[in-house]
This record gives sequence, structure tokens and C-alpha cells, in this order.
Amino acid sequence: MLKQRAKITAVGRYVPPRVVTNDDMAKIVDTNDDWIVSRTGIQERRLAEPGTPTSDLASMAVRDLLEKRGIGADEIELIIVGTITPDMFFPSTACIVQEKIGATAAWGFDLSAACSAFVYALTVGARFVESGAHRKVVVIGADVMSSIIDYEDRTTCVLFADGAGAVLLEPTEQDEDAGILDYLHEIDGSGGQYLNMPAGGSLNPSSHETIDAKMHYVRQVGQPVYKFAVLKMEESSRKILERNELGGEDLDLFIPHQANIRIINAAVERLGFTERQVVTNLQKYGNTTAGTIPLAIATALDDGRLKKGDLVLLSAVGAGFTVGAVLLRWAY
Repeated sequence: MLKQRAKITAVGRYVPPRVVTNDDMAKIVDTNDDWIVSRTGIQERRLAEPGTPTSDLASMAVRDLLEKRGIGADEIELIIVGTITPDMFFPSTACIVQEKIGATAAWGFDLSAACSAFVYALTVGARFVESGAHRKVVVIGADVMSSIIDYEDRTTCVLFADGAGAVLLEPTEQDEDAGILDYLHEIDGSGGQYLNMPAGGSLNPSSHETIDAKMHYVRQVGQPVYKFAVLKMEESSRKILERNELGGEDLDLFIPHQANIRIINAAVERLGFTERQVVTNLQKYGNTTAGTIPLAIATALDDGRLKKGDLVLLSAVGAGFTVGAVLLRWAY
């Protein structure tokens, strides 16, 4: 008899309606379409209007999910929000989402793991379902990155964007061969110096000095981030497949964090995956941080590439450094 697993039974998403192309970016910073596409693969991104909170995007994604599943918000038992752009330090964005959608029976919390936040939250949510503690868990990846980006810094402003995706986790039926099969996570705190937002916390509380020094924006040192991302995306993916006695040929879809097409291509080449196996949508959405993987899952469903029974590998590397991989079999 198969043990009870957690399976994804619905996917929801929301991206802001405002499309910002590379040509639009060239009007505000020294760059051009060829430079951005050749280095990142991004052609356009979605940006929220100033002042739009992450909870708005997250709530819209959950409403989309509920409509697709045909259930009410009062059936949700747990809400986990992966984000690095919470509405505020406290209360948690999960609390705000809970109130906005009317999930009166739910508790919840935020999880901070940057670009790996969705796969981390997915693993945590799955454990609540597997234990029998909850039967309906919503896992959200959402960020309004435009709120912490310096639009005079072309090394970061062309990369990041705004968006949200959400999945519903429910228990598998008896002997159902589906759901979350395995996970692998790591952190390496020595990499924190290469990708961070220096101010706003207890180390560097907000002040005139921190604002003047632009310490409330994302700072990135590109080369070490790139090298680590390629190494760990390949390494974690290989490990999780090998310990489940699987090879690349057994995999139906590889859905990586959508940070940079060069990172994805380098990892895919090392892993020996084919183009047919890889899902990308950063061309349209850019790097939405915690939102990229659920948005890419939604894209795969739209394109008819994700079907019941498919073996799927999710993979992410983010600031921290954080590393995450989740292996699952699609349930619907």
C-alpha cells in the first residue's frame, strides 16, 4: 500500500496587467533589447502599480485557484506564503491574505527563502498533509520585486518583476500513484554577501543614511551568483533523481526557477535534459522570485505539456544561498 502523499490539485496565478518591454527599460536605464535578451533571455516583464502590496497579487492567485478547484475559501486550513517582499514586517502576509480571501478556518505563516521560497513552502505544506494534520493547504509564491529594485541599476532592474502563483495541496487517495515524491534542500550562508537587501532589518535599521545609500534595494554580485546557481541546480537535481533510481530520460518535465536563461541552459546541458523536457516562461514574465515556479507550472498546463501521471522536477537556487528541488508525479 502506498503511503498517503500530498498532491497538487489546483494551480492559480496572477500577474499585473502592465507589460514593460526591454525597449521600455531602455528609456529609463542604459540598456537595450539585444543586451537584455542575450544575457538573460527576458523580453518583457509585468510590473505592479506603485503601492500595490504582495498580498493583493497573492490573494488574486488564490481566488483563481479556488475557482478552478470549485471550493470556497472557508475550506482552506493552512496558508503558507513564500515571499521576500511582505506587505510589512508584521503581521505576516499570510494573515493579510487570509483576511482578504475570507479563509476563516485557516492559519498560516510566511516563509523567507528568496527564489527558493516556493519549493521550500511546498515541502513544508506537503508535510502537513502527509501527517494527516490538514487536508487542504494553500502554498503561495508571490513577490512585488519592483518595490525593492533600484531602477538606476541595470544589473538588477532588467531582471526582476512582479507576480504570484499558488497551488492547493490535498491528500492522495488510497494506492494513488501521484503527489510529492521527494525533496532536497540546502543553505549556504556564505553566499549571503553576494545577493541581499542590506537595510531595513535589525542589522541596519531604516534611517536617512540607509535610504541615501540605497541600502533598501536588491544588491547582486552577478558572477558568484551565476556560478553557484548553475552548480547547485545541476547537483541537487541529479541527487534527487539518483536517490529515487531515476535518470533524466524518466523525467517528463523540468521546471526550474526562472532567473536567467543562461543559468537554465547551463544546468540543463550538464544534466543532459532535452529541450522538450524544459519549461521556461521568463521571456514573458522575468524573474518574479518566489512566483516563478508556480507561474511556470501554470504555463505548462496552458500549453498542454503537463498531464496526469507526468514525472516533474522543480528546481530553484536563491539568495542565502538557498537550494531546493522537489520531485512529484502530477495528479490531474
